[in-house]
Amino acid sequence: MIKGNQTLPEFILLGFSDLRALQGPLFWVVLLFYLVTLLGNSMIILLTRASPSLHLPIPSLHLPMYFFLRHLSVVELLYTTDIVPRTLADLASPHPQAISFQGCAAQMYIFIVLGISECCLLTAMAYDRYAAICRPLHYSILMSRRACVAMVSISWLMGIITATTHSSLIFTLPFPRHPIIPHFLCDILPVLRLASAGKHRSEISVMTATVVFIMVPFSLIVTSYVRILGAILAMASTQSRRKVFSTCSSHLLVVCLFFGTTSITYIQPQAGSSVTTNRILSLFYTVVTPMLNPIIYTLRNKEVAGALRHMVKRQVFSP
Repeated sequence: MIKGNQTLPEFILLGFSDLRALQGPLFWVVLLFYLVTLLGNSMIILLTRASPSLHLPIPSLHLPMYFFLRHLSVVELLYTTDIVPRTLADLASPHPQAISFQGCAAQMYIFIVLGISECCLLTAMAYDRYAAICRPLHYSILMSRRACVAMVSISWLMGIITATTHSSLIFTLPFPRHPIIPHFLCDILPVLRLASAGKHRSEISVMTATVVFIMVPFSLIVTSYVRILGAILAMASTQSRRKVFSTCSSHLLVVCLFFGTTSITYIQPQAGSSVTTNRILSLFYTVVTPMLNPIIYTLRNKEVAGALRHMVKRQVFSP
């Protein structure tokens, strides 16, 4: 056994090498989803930066949402780029691939930073909708540019603090010389389960972070939407209710996709989980969800769709 990083072990990522028949089809599906993710999120970033209707220096009832959406797209781009290129390389090989100790630590660190940041950003977006619908008279104060920048900064800071704590605890544990990770990425739980001793404190840290950064943000989001629902039901006009709810539907769908898969992955009992199920769930929230988010916001949001049509027309018909 090797303690800490005195002699750095080389991890073996099992990936999908035990499912040979699926590797070829999965490679092309993951590649297609990754390209759509790059295109969709890059488009959201470009639209929210370049379109005058989505990027103004003064607060309105919808512009802070697009400020958060732009940062969410940045997170999604980095998130998938941290995982997918390596996964594609592994899918192209018939044998399990090795990853260095430093490479595994770096992948996990970036993975945690971006995952926690996304949780916090989704919570900030829910608060923005609450402030816009339930406290419209104070909206310009609650969601000022300074407040929005502070929320985004805190989101990144929480990710960095959590990733630093987890990585320090996990990668100072003793590992076998050639530990095999039954996964396609260096995720927290699969790596932690390989440690031979001293992993109790890391398990406590993981569970604490799960409660703080999954359950607490999700509870705050649910609370915000309970208040929003109460405000919507108090409206006399059905048309007004439908119009107000439409401003929340995209975010609500993204929240359900993200928190649904992550909570199943990290909160389910260890004894009741299977390697295949965990890999499929992880593939969903690392590949599928980042691809769906820009599609959801483009199709279900009139301002984003309108800005996209305007940009396309301007590029096609301009001299």
